[in-house]
Amino acid sequence: MVVVGAGIAGTACAAELLRAGVPVEVRDRARVPGGRMASRRLDDRPVDLGAAYFTVDDPDFAVVVRRWQAAGLAREWTDTFLAYGPDGRREVRGPTRWAAPGGLRSLVAQAAGELPVTLERPVGAVGPGPTVDGHRHRAVALAMPGPQAARLLDPALTEAGRVARGQRFAPVLAVVLRYPARCWPDFHGAFVNDHPVLTLVCDDGDRRGDQAPVLVAHTTSDFAAAHLSGPEAAGPAVARATAELLGLTGAAEQVHVHRWTYAKPVAGPRLDGPGYHLDDEGVGLAGDAFSGRPRVQSAWLSGRDLGRALADRLTAVG
Repeated sequence: MVVVGAGIAGTACAAELLRAGVPVEVRDRARVPGGRMASRRLDDRPVDLGAAYFTVDDPDFAVVVRRWQAAGLAREWTDTFLAYGPDGRREVRGPTRWAAPGGLRSLVAQAAGELPVTLERPVGAVGPGPTVDGHRHRAVALAMPGPQAARLLDPALTEAGRVARGQRFAPVLAVVLRYPARCWPDFHGAFVNDHPVLTLVCDDGDRRGDQAPVLVAHTTSDFAAAHLSGPEAAGPAVARATAELLGLTGAAEQVHVHRWTYAKPVAGPRLDGPGYHLDDEGVGLAGDAFSGRPRVQSAWLSGRDLGRALADRLTAVG
């Protein structure tokens, strides 16, 4: 069978299938695995451009995280953020946020390295049967945001299409700001409330542990939607907003903008049962949209559980 999408949900799905002895191929259109757990190397260091961190409260996911930690791939980062709002600034405590010294994509890359993954091979169409680009398979799993899955699904796949089209995602711009030197008071990350441009700013040098003078700012969905056709043009406005928020004394010497058209699930099917979709055609859908929470853990659980359901079905029929 085929798993389309080499992000955290797709690799978790494929790992369960292989564990059950089901032959599987993972395909992705990108040059590297990772999906929305994306990192890019700038000035020879990784910068997280997608998920800013991850949290853990599921015991099964905790086992995976501890393995990452033992391998030096993940580390506990902080439980304290700042929160900016109309009433000023305050500290807020929450769950421990985890980070990855090599970027969050390195966690997906580690999982993908143990799987049969084919990169830079986009899927054009998924049809009844199911078929992938005209070739028949026992099943297919689409591990991606619903709007992207809907573009691949043949109209005859009515149930999967309905679920995929029912998912709604909000856009975000992630903006990397590199400075000549660290010019801000110590902080880990900051939630920004009721701001026209910003929702989150993270100290990437603190997150990575190398103290590089790099911030990553995430924008509001409304601001991102207004700049989807030309995201790079939004860089100066995000740099100014970040400088005003943090009271920076220096200007960024490098600004890089990454566009996420489907960044955060904001609506979708409310399922009382499993956090995935699997229909009688053998077409499955997985991702964080099924929980309504844009979390790494949610995506992993969705992919893992879909993989188990597919394995149970495929091994039962032989």
